[in-house]
Amino acid sequence: MINNKKIALITGANKGIGQEIAKTLSQNNIFVIGTAKNIDGKNIIDNTLKNHGFGTMLDLNDLKQVESCIQAIYKKFKKIDILIHNAAYKNDKLFINMKLKDWNETIHINLTSIFFITQIIIKNMIQQKYGRIITISSIVGYSGNIGQINYAASKSGIIGFNKTLALEVASKGITANIIAPGFINIGMTQTMTERQKQNYLSKIPMKKFGSAKDIAYAVLFLISKYSSYITGQTMHINGGIYMH
Repeated sequence: MINNKKIALITGANKGIGQEIAKTLSQNNIFVIGTAKNIDGKNIIDNTLKNHGFGTMLDLNDLKQVESCIQAIYKKFKKIDILIHNAAYKNDKLFINMKLKDWNETIHINLTSIFFITQIIIKNMIQQKYGRIITISSIVGYSGNIGQINYAASKSGIIGFNKTLALEVASKGITANIIAPGFINIGMTQTMTERQKQNYLSKIPMKKFGSAKDIAYAVLFLISKYSSYITGQTMHINGGIYMH
């Protein structure tokens, strides 16, 4: 039963950080709608959320589908209180070898889709005078990283987008914040050799990788009443490897 629960939309909720955020929010009295690109991902979300939400297929490359999906949510539930931009795309190459297609695809998923989704949802948040918007960025958007110029640029673009958005809606009961993870023990870290792991760990003051739960708990804080005076900020979660 949804009753008076807040409703959260989370993109890329079928694995890694997105899945952990979805799970954590659903365990804290929030009804979660998670997106995935294919049916397998949708089924994973359904199994994760059980009766506390559901998964829906959404291809962020198809902006018409994105709009239809969001409108369907509003038709059924009348509101979206919390928006978590988590889905992201990587296509790593050295700048000298990168093609325009590699650049455009990454910028579209990681930045343009965020603009598009937020613009649809923000109008309703303004009307209800409440909203929590959180974008999952990356340490790479602040520090740069060899072979990720497209990814880093997209994650850096989120910073200017978020700060400006926060200023424009601050008086409407809406907050907009960023979480920038460092090395989290999923995805890339799981494919590293032991030597690579030790190399990165030697640079992290805490001498350990973070967990997806570290990110999920930060999201929980930023959507809670305890953070109602925080907006336009980036929360860096990286074990001390980057301090800003």
